[in-house]
Amino acid sequence: MIIVKKNGYLKYKNFKFRCAIGKAGIKKKVSEGDNITPKGTYKLINIYYRSDRIKGLKTVFKKNKITKKIGWCDDICSKYYNRKIELPCKLKHEKLYREDNIYDIIGVLNYNINPIIRNKGSAIFLHIAKKNYQKTKGCIAIKKVHLKKILSIIGKNTKIKIE
Repeated sequence: MIIVKKNGYLKYKNFKFRCAIGKAGIKKKVSEGDNITPKGTYKLINIYYRSDRIKGLKTVFKKNKITKKIGWCDDICSKYYNRKIELPCKLKHEKLYREDNIYDIIGVLNYNINPIIRNKGSAIFLHIAKKNYQKTKGCIAIKKVHLKKILSIIGKNTKIKIE
């Protein structure tokens, strides 16, 4: 089990990595855009990556390439809320193909997936941290080298406990 602590550390077996969490900390998620990293136990369900920037990513998870046409819908009024969408799109969304490197690798947690409840909060990602571990909008962020390491050693049934 991966443990994410509010003190800014992620632990897995003998590994302990610094991480960034949501600006509003770890607690029960209230709504879309609240900057909370949701307390609870989750699993990774998808991996997305930039094949032009990331080479040799080893993982048991299916790897999906990020292109300029992929986004994630965070439009609470849309039937596509909290899902991958194709761009261009008029719905409120987040682009996965970014200039910075924070989305070069994305692990999607199964938060608010089955069923999807509108305005409960869209995707909680495990992604690459900014250099100074700047707080996120609710995701968990670690160094690229640490993310690659974690993805290479965890299994599909590994749980992620955010506490």
